[in-house]
Amino acid sequence: MTVKLSSANLANLPAKVAGPKYDRSKLKAGIVHFGVGNFHRSHQAVYLDDLFNSGVGQDWALVGAGVFEGEKIGRGKLQEQDWLTTVVEQDDGHMSARVTGAMIDFLMPGDAAGIIDRLADPAIKIVSLTITEGGYFIDPASGKFNPAHPDIVADAQAGATPKTVFGIILAGLVRRRDDGIVPFTVMSCDNIPHNGHVTSDGVIGLARLIDEDLANWVNDHVAFPNGMVDRITPATSDRERGILARDFGVEDAWPVFCEPFKQWVLEDHFTAGRPPLEKVGVQFVKDVSPYELMKIRILNGGHATIAYPAGLMDIHFVHEAMQEPLVRGFLDKLEHDEIIPTVPPVPDTVLEDYYQLIEKRFSNPKIGDTIRRLCLDGSNRQPKFIIPTIADRLKAGKGVAGLALESALWCRYCFGTTDSGAVIEPNDPSWERLQATARAAKDAPAAWLAMEDIYGDVGRATTFVEAFGSALNLLWANGARATLTRYVAGKL
Repeated sequence: MTVKLSSANLANLPAKVAGPKYDRSKLKAGIVHFGVGNFHRSHQAVYLDDLFNSGVGQDWALVGAGVFEGEKIGRGKLQEQDWLTTVVEQDDGHMSARVTGAMIDFLMPGDAAGIIDRLADPAIKIVSLTITEGGYFIDPASGKFNPAHPDIVADAQAGATPKTVFGIILAGLVRRRDDGIVPFTVMSCDNIPHNGHVTSDGVIGLARLIDEDLANWVNDHVAFPNGMVDRITPATSDRERGILARDFGVEDAWPVFCEPFKQWVLEDHFTAGRPPLEKVGVQFVKDVSPYELMKIRILNGGHATIAYPAGLMDIHFVHEAMQEPLVRGFLDKLEHDEIIPTVPPVPDTVLEDYYQLIEKRFSNPKIGDTIRRLCLDGSNRQPKFIIPTIADRLKAGKGVAGLALESALWCRYCFGTTDSGAVIEPNDPSWERLQATARAAKDAPAAWLAMEDIYGDVGRATTFVEAFGSALNLLWANGARATLTRYVAGKL
């Protein structure tokens, strides 16, 4: 027998499934969150659930929000179970399940008027976001906000009903300004460098298209703290739903499976107060940059490193990639030779210990993270996780053979077939463009690097161009396995 997840059934949860220790009816909303996906529910929502379980901060409950039609599906699943989520932590030798109750409402995605009304409520003191790397309207080559994006231009028109996250947030801030209410803090929880600054650039950039005085007001009165977030959280499938029902006796339409490890480093910069999250392990610091750079380069850059060779070798799960000596060897050599040397010292952290932890986390056999997920959206991820490292290496006059091979593997993957000839289904918002460019690059490697919006100056650097061309030619001539063998042996 299984227990269907709902508020009414919380008292009937199986003994080995923990539930909220607080009275959810007494929670009060304090945070509106855009982008209610798996990562948010394994990370921010868990920290808040921990806080509420400790008996404090219960006026900081979550209200979900979104702007896309597709988000209504997730909302519907959560509504049927009273906004509850089962979070399952897994690694080798450990598996536990808990039901979290930090979310108390989920506004209808796309209902701009309803969301703006909620943002105008003085009780809402933080608006947070997990809208993915591609949701910030960033020009990949410059790394800056793109005010010419059609969706932004549309939101800037007089009398327009906003349809972007930034448009809705800005409308909420305008309402609070006009009503004399302290503006909420805008807190990005996305995995992008300087995420607070990036979010600020988006909101202020849109405001500047509308009214320069409004842009100045946002700049002067609204806080956008930078933060570093970390927890490996794969997508939910029938596999996860089945494990939860079979091993724990809970029926949840949208559970979250994740690793036990989690980390959140956050700048203590808020306009209208914040929950005391330091009580549950959040690190508040003056400058999050060192932690952020370490994570983005070593972890996210590491994910990119193993993703594409594993994809070309038809490897399905991440832990299986780490069991392949060539993939693991590629990761270890590239990290130590080229990536870690670009990471400055981090307070209270030994970079080698951090790398060893990352390697262990990637090897977790229970998490079920897929290579396809790591390969997703390279056109947005490579300019954040890999190309800046290449630029730093070139600037320092250092070698880039391994990083050039990583780029060549991405290019080869985007051709659309594995080394065995299996078809790779579209796996990027710009897949058609990437596939066409990768096919041109088979005979003319420089065509790939000519994607100015992705590579910028790096794509014109002779050292990198030559190393990339050599690596791509080897991949086409000999395949990923033989090319990695040469690289790991120091013969590339």
